[in-house]
Amino acid sequence: MVALGGGHGLHASLSALRQVTPHVTAVVTVADDGGSSGRLRSELGQLPPGDLRMALSALAREDAWGGTWTTLMQHRFGGQGPLAGHAVGNLVLAGLTECNGGDPVAALDLAGRLLGAVGRVLPMSTAPLEIAAEVLGVDPADPERTTEVVGQVAVATTPGRVTGLRLRPHDPPACPQSVRAVLDAEWVVLGPGSWYTSVLPHLLVPELRAALVATSARRLVCLNLAAQAGETDGLTPQDHLQVLRTHAPDLRLDVVLGDEQAVSDADGLRHAVADVGARLVLAPVARGDGTPRHAPDRLAAAYAEVLLGAAPRTTAPTHAGTSTEDHRWR
Repeated sequence: MVALGGGHGLHASLSALRQVTPHVTAVVTVADDGGSSGRLRSELGQLPPGDLRMALSALAREDAWGGTWTTLMQHRFGGQGPLAGHAVGNLVLAGLTECNGGDPVAALDLAGRLLGAVGRVLPMSTAPLEIAAEVLGVDPADPERTTEVVGQVAVATTPGRVTGLRLRPHDPPACPQSVRAVLDAEWVVLGPGSWYTSVLPHLLVPELRAALVATSARRLVCLNLAAQAGETDGLTPQDHLQVLRTHAPDLRLDVVLGDEQAVSDADGLRHAVADVGARLVLAPVARGDGTPRHAPDRLAAAYAEVLLGAAPRTTAPTHAGTSTEDHRWR
């Protein structure tokens, strides 16, 4: 299984997939320019480590020793000094990269061994990237004017409507190991996550997009539970699919997975899914606590049924106190 994305969406997906199979590879976006990641990227010229660190933490071993390392990697320094806001794991990845001659893949593999990670974490590109979006309605005095908004943080928080996306540099190098993983995969999972800043950027790296089109793997899109303020305000699940299709019209999809309670127009979504040649699966995959977050164990049950036609390898309790056996998709 290869999962593409970034941030909390990819973390949830990986936390679920590791229950389905130990053969998991995360291909992670490298366009973050905010917070600790942005500072290290600017100061050291390295890949922004935050999304990579999050993916490693999702795949880390779950015993007490592994939990200690995961807690440390996720810990952020407080205070007002130069280290304030930095995650320990970001500094570890930056240090490992320097110790390995600037090779981020070697650094990630070493960090994965340190954490006893299930599977592997790879960057989508070997160069730090910049997101540039065409946004409509940024200027309230001229709502029909399109403005270029540059940077992951700026795009994610834009008050306008994103109408187009591109990367800088325009033709970035793909990570060769990520391309190989996609070509060798049995399943590729896109989403959930920030649509324009975590999911779609993978389709704008030419070699990676070519691999996603050419692979014999089946492709699954996991939809978000709600529109994201600033980035996808007003977009329906159907709109999310249309945006993906606009940026990669040659990408074939096999399955679209959504939460049964988060989809208000199931018939409309079913028609949109059929239009892209896929089948729709609706499953109870949300945490059910009022927040738009996926429950990894429920998502694992849905993934297991779709990807393997079986229950997941583990049946950890959900946040609601029920097991995955109670929440198979139907």
